[in-house]
Amino acid sequence: MTKIAIITGSTRPGRVNHQVANWVLAQSAARTDAEFEIVDIADFQLPVLDEPYPAAYQNYQNSHTKAFSAKINEFDGYVFVVAEYNHSITGALKNALDYLSVEFNNKAAGFVSYGSMGGARAVEHLRGIASELQLAHVRNQVMFSVFTDFENFSTFTPSETAASGLTPMLDQLVLWTRAMEFARNEALVAAN
Repeated sequence: MTKIAIITGSTRPGRVNHQVANWVLAQSAARTDAEFEIVDIADFQLPVLDEPYPAAYQNYQNSHTKAFSAKINEFDGYVFVVAEYNHSITGALKNALDYLSVEFNNKAAGFVSYGSMGGARAVEHLRGIASELQLAHVRNQVMFSVFTDFENFSTFTPSETAASGLTPMLDQLVLWTRAMEFARNEALVAAN
């Protein structure tokens, strides 16, 4: 079965990111084409990048990196729940992504974002990072406004219009995730 991680993009106390991630998980529960699981980057307590070797070497020295690597490596694809801070992704998400490389290669990613402009600018930055990680990112994305999809800016109450984008994004993500399995297999054959 195709496994897709729903990766939280914030570690801030009082964050709404986890509400959005839980909503994605609940909405995906009825799907029979993939299994979904939340991976909360806060659970790994990653300090500012403290590995002495580049991530591409996978010569991890720290137990938090090894645990994060093992978890991310379990999945075939990813849904990033992206909060927009200062017109970009959060420092916590960028830091988490900088820890790894190969674990993401030849897999697929989709985006659920939120912010004053629906998180669009954050996702644009994340697309560049995803490309460097050799993640095939799907076109469709889900965007929520902090003004219309959050009650009092603190309780996630998605509008029907914004929420309707999830199914097409997940459909595309599952398809691309399966296609990237072929790419991963070909890369393994070429390496051996």
